[in-house]
Amino acid sequence: MTSKKTGYLLGAVAGAGVMAAAVAGAGMRLPSAHADQARLIRASTAPIFAPPPGAPMSFADIFDRVAPAVVSINVTSRVEASALRKVPGFENFPFDLTPKGKGGGGADGEDEGAPAPGVRGQPRLPTQQSAGSGFFISADGYIVTNNHVVENAESIKVVLKDETELEAVVVGRDEGTDLAVIKVKGGRTNFPFVNFENAGKPRVGDWVIAVGNPFGLGGTATAGIISAYGRDIGETFVDYIQIDAPINRGNSGGPTFDIYGRVIGVNTAIFSPSGGSVGIGFAIPAEVADKVTKQLISGGKIQRGYIGATIQNFTPDMAEAQGLGGQKGAIVSDLVPGGPSQRAGLMPGDVVVAINGVPVRSSSELTREVAKGKAGDALRLDVIREGKHQKVEVRSGTRPSERDLASNDNTPGGAQRAPGDPATPHTSVLGMALGPLDEATRRRLNAPETVHGVVVESVDLTSDAGQKGLRRGDVIVQAGGKPVTSAADVAAAVDSAKKAGRTGILLGIFRQGRTTFLPLKVSG
Repeated sequence: MTSKKTGYLLGAVAGAGVMAAAVAGAGMRLPSAHADQARLIRASTAPIFAPPPGAPMSFADIFDRVAPAVVSINVTSRVEASALRKVPGFENFPFDLTPKGKGGGGADGEDEGAPAPGVRGQPRLPTQQSAGSGFFISADGYIVTNNHVVENAESIKVVLKDETELEAVVVGRDEGTDLAVIKVKGGRTNFPFVNFENAGKPRVGDWVIAVGNPFGLGGTATAGIISAYGRDIGETFVDYIQIDAPINRGNSGGPTFDIYGRVIGVNTAIFSPSGGSVGIGFAIPAEVADKVTKQLISGGKIQRGYIGATIQNFTPDMAEAQGLGGQKGAIVSDLVPGGPSQRAGLMPGDVVVAINGVPVRSSSELTREVAKGKAGDALRLDVIREGKHQKVEVRSGTRPSERDLASNDNTPGGAQRAPGDPATPHTSVLGMALGPLDEATRRRLNAPETVHGVVVESVDLTSDAGQKGLRRGDVIVQAGGKPVTSAADVAAAVDSAKKAGRTGILLGIFRQGRTTFLPLKVSG
């Protein structure tokens, strides 16, 4: 049950002298504004016309009232190694940093001329500057924005309407809804703030105003109407509001107001073939944002239910093939070995049509209903198996982070093992959680019978293995020149390397039908 986040733009990479922009398809997540050189187009004198009936003559009074609560957010962050490797010329990052012909080092043990290392001897990743938007929801400095605006932030500066700059820290982030809360430092308690509108929801066709920081220009207002509700743009936990008020890069995290100055959404994404506004923007509804941000402020983390099953939409063609007419639901395509669903007796091919009495018509609806549960809750699934209705009670686990789920996109079906699931034993070696290559896992990875080894279940992204691109689903087939069949074999090879005074070990890695060798550090 994963969702792919598409259309992030890698901004100006400080020190690398490169910039990459990638838009997946036509839909794109609003990236932060970057240091692109904008071309100023001067408008000619436009004809004056009267607004349509029912439209306000001006939005100025509304803007004057709400604008002081809207802020620009400037972020300094490190470029992730995985993102940098997508930039031409950086495919093999981190590079071999040892100067040719040098085997010694300076006074602190580093080779002269080598770039300054980062944590645990890793090359220090370049920084990038980005900008987004946000808004105060309390007088004591809590600000709502998008997760992707402040994710991986090393420092955050908030710029108020009067151009005052203040430092802020992250209070909590939720990758599942792309929401985050930050708080201004200093203890000030008189910030102007705005409220979410949870009661009187505007109708399609009603006027809205978007305020934010497009292209880093600062407080900017645009107006339009609500175009639609309930838009599914591939995210798991949000049905978006579609608006036609122009929003662009840098508007991420800014508010959408109704004509009474109440927040009805958080601007998050645009649909665009060009990267600029074409009048199709998406905002997280106020009721979702209000609930999530309150949880982030109170606890700093969002936990959701999890059943450990890979699901997909039960399509009309599938229903017809099974003689189920117009039946809708979600079909189980795979199970996490030892996960909650497998333990409860759910089976691949089961069609889930309801959960706790709530009908489900798609995989997204099932995922959202499951997510409402907490670890240990009983989730009663109504399923169709071999043409007959049955009930299966699943004891919910805790959903892994969206980053952990997304890291498994390279494996069939995207099945994930929940953190803390005890059914499949694993051992941590060099920042990798290793598990057995059993038959179920072999089928999931499409690994032939001739391949023997241990499976990488998860990787610490700050470890040498994570920095060098190892990922969940890789199979370690050799360590230190010897074949391995268990995690204990890998651990023993690492111990042998350490006892021999070596700083690294050579691993044979099977991935997508090929075996390659990769050296990993065994110390530091």
